[in-house]
Amino acid sequence: MSLPPLLDRATLHARYAAGARAEEVIAAAYERLAKVNDPGIFIHLVPRETAMTRVAALPAFDPARYPLWGLPVAVKDNIDVAGLPTTAGCPAYAYVPDATAPAAQRLLDAGAVLVGKTNLDQFATGLVGVRTPYPVPRNARDPARVPGGSSSGSAVAVARGIVSLALGTDTAGSGRVPAALNGIVGLKPSLGAVSSRGVVPACRSLDCVSVFAANVADAWAGFSVIAGQDAEDPFSRPVPLGPWAAPQRVGVPRVAELDGAEAVAAWEAALARLRAPGVSIVPINMAEFHEAARLLYDGPWVAERAAAVGEFVAAHPDVVHPVTRGILAGAARFSAVDAFRGFYRLQELKRRTARVWAEVEALAVPSVPNFPTLAELQADPLGPNARLGAYTNFVNLLDLAAIAVPGPARPDGLPGGATFIGPRGGGAALAALGAWFEESV
Repeated sequence: MSLPPLLDRATLHARYAAGARAEEVIAAAYERLAKVNDPGIFIHLVPRETAMTRVAALPAFDPARYPLWGLPVAVKDNIDVAGLPTTAGCPAYAYVPDATAPAAQRLLDAGAVLVGKTNLDQFATGLVGVRTPYPVPRNARDPARVPGGSSSGSAVAVARGIVSLALGTDTAGSGRVPAALNGIVGLKPSLGAVSSRGVVPACRSLDCVSVFAANVADAWAGFSVIAGQDAEDPFSRPVPLGPWAAPQRVGVPRVAELDGAEAVAAWEAALARLRAPGVSIVPINMAEFHEAARLLYDGPWVAERAAAVGEFVAAHPDVVHPVTRGILAGAARFSAVDAFRGFYRLQELKRRTARVWAEVEALAVPSVPNFPTLAELQADPLGPNARLGAYTNFVNLLDLAAIAVPGPARPDGLPGGATFIGPRGGGAALAALGAWFEESV
């Protein structure tokens, strides 16, 4: 069977409605993976025969009851799937869970077919996608560029048309940066909207499960399936989805901090698309947002990463990626007093930045300010990674929702686009804005 370049839900479900068999679609997805020949995408691939057994057990095609029926999906390998190892990008850390994380289980309950578990920056620490002991996934648009992290494999699997949806995680931008660098959609829900039970934590108070998809409609469909309060997850909370109505007052950075003429041109093209009749563009001073972003790695939140996996790293330093090990070692410079001071400053910044929502309904920012090459990252493992988080690091700290959406390409042909950010519970409004943006060609 011939598949479309991206496995969007509408196309596959139209084929199913016309009589196509799910066995053919899933088999074709495995064949495409073999032709792509990228050993870095998956850490664990579900055997084809096992996937076919799953397909055979699917109920009759009923997209109203099973909205993800017959769609191939992938799950980042820091999210538990019963019977498959969870490595978090570190083979020595691996364990085999007895239960599937609620977010992944809800995908399967909605009719999806799991293809495999995807590669990542080790312990979800990084935005570049190369901090892994496994082969590095190749950027779907330019193999000389970084694939973006930490959810690198999940983004590439969608961008390569191997799966329709993939779950990632997002603490500092890991659900948005890889999407932007591979030209797909990355939806980062409000904190607590999706259960994080069964997820290896990075910063547990900031982590959330994210969704990668070919388009906004599919990302929202995936999120709608996995969302819901979990009484067994202490960080879960009821989060309203909000009305599906695109904001009319959109804030943009007063000064966009971008690296290179190509990035500037793509952002100007994105702004031109946003300047439509009925949409007010409001310049916003982003200084306090950026100050909040710096707390994530320059402040005591790095110690929360050590709280998650620090004991393992201390006991097994030789099996941990050297950059990851160095970042976690930085936790030792912070005291409990520093942690409280950081918390107090963050609360101040939450209050101060919240004033923007009296002026605008959403923010539109460049998804990434740079697009590093593998060579640049080899020369400087930390600098380009830090720059990638310029417009992502503050989002979870400030308890916001976001969605990265492709837009006008850069002059060099690499993906461009924008990320839309809004208050907790405003996901539907952001998705509506993103859907309008991607359709406004």
